[in-house]
Amino acid sequence: MKRILAQCRKELAQFKRDRLTLALAFLLPFISLIIFGFAIRLESKNIPLFVQDFDVSPLSRAYTERLFATNQFEPVNNHSFLLLNSNTKPKIQNPQLAIDQGLAKAAVVIPPDFSRRIKSGLTSTVQILVDATDVNNARVIKNSIQATTRFFLQNSGLQPSSDKIIAHIRLWFNPGRKESLSIVPGVFAVILWIFPSLLTAITMVREKEKGTILQVYTSSLSAEEFLLGKALAYLLIGISEASLIMIMSVIIWQLTLAGDPTPLLMGTLMFLIDSTMFGLLIGIRSANQNAAVQAIALLGFLTSLLLSGFIYPLSNIPFPLSLITYIVPARYYIEITRDAYVRGTGWAGVWLSFLMLVILGLLLFNAARRILKRMQLSD
Repeated sequence: MKRILAQCRKELAQFKRDRLTLALAFLLPFISLIIFGFAIRLESKNIPLFVQDFDVSPLSRAYTERLFATNQFEPVNNHSFLLLNSNTKPKIQNPQLAIDQGLAKAAVVIPPDFSRRIKSGLTSTVQILVDATDVNNARVIKNSIQATTRFFLQNSGLQPSSDKIIAHIRLWFNPGRKESLSIVPGVFAVILWIFPSLLTAITMVREKEKGTILQVYTSSLSAEEFLLGKALAYLLIGISEASLIMIMSVIIWQLTLAGDPTPLLMGTLMFLIDSTMFGLLIGIRSANQNAAVQAIALLGFLTSLLLSGFIYPLSNIPFPLSLITYIVPARYYIEITRDAYVRGTGWAGVWLSFLMLVILGLLLFNAARRILKRMQLSD
């Protein structure tokens, strides 16, 4: 144990002397938290909508107002549209041109007999054009306009509801649909997987580049003691990083724990152990720092971002890529963080995720230990 602590103190002393490493450890995680926390939004808002009303009646105006009352759409500036299209007559604007020029993501064309047909009990057809360049955004626009139209007809008494079953929907855990409750806990997993592992990998490669690793090979220090000493040092640094981003999330996004904090604390500690072990494994296998950084970016960043359930539901990942998700530690840590800040079920809901983090940590440590022992024998 004394050798492990001595190795840990040496690593921390070297870490404090390197200002670039200090910035990498604390400044970049904070910047990443701000960028991911504010930039990633899964719910489309402020969608530019172009409305062409040929009816110009109180009923058509009420329908238009109802579309924009959802706060999901914003009206396209007709004046700027006309300036860009000087050949277009002011009274006959072209919704297709508005979409083609990127001024609108959707257009609603209300026919001239809109109110007359509805009041006569006949069906009136409203044309809706949607830019489907972004498929998800197009689906949101379609569903929103359909739902708004049904609500407008029923609320105006034009389409009496004859449903035998009426569903009263209540959003559980996150009734305000705050995206920060989903995004920010997921950002924790991405940041705490990338930066502690990156620091550990770079430090390990430096030992090889400077030749100081040979002193370890010729000393009485075992592979296990060497790895544990390094891991302990960067585990402490990782704990500091985790404390920083969690405190900032409380200050900036007012995140609060929904239940027992023990699973979050224990899960964070175990996840940081996995991250440092992953960094040691990459550092041992990499020939130089550039190779280590590229390996962390490819194997660490992409998997934690795309194959962890952070942005895309795991059920949407096709086979055989879905098999990779089972060995991505960020997948299990995201379940722990989102439970801690949103659901609050505690150990009953996340014990399996914590167990998987323990298993993956042991596998990473064993792989790094075996490779380092073979290198010691070869030298």
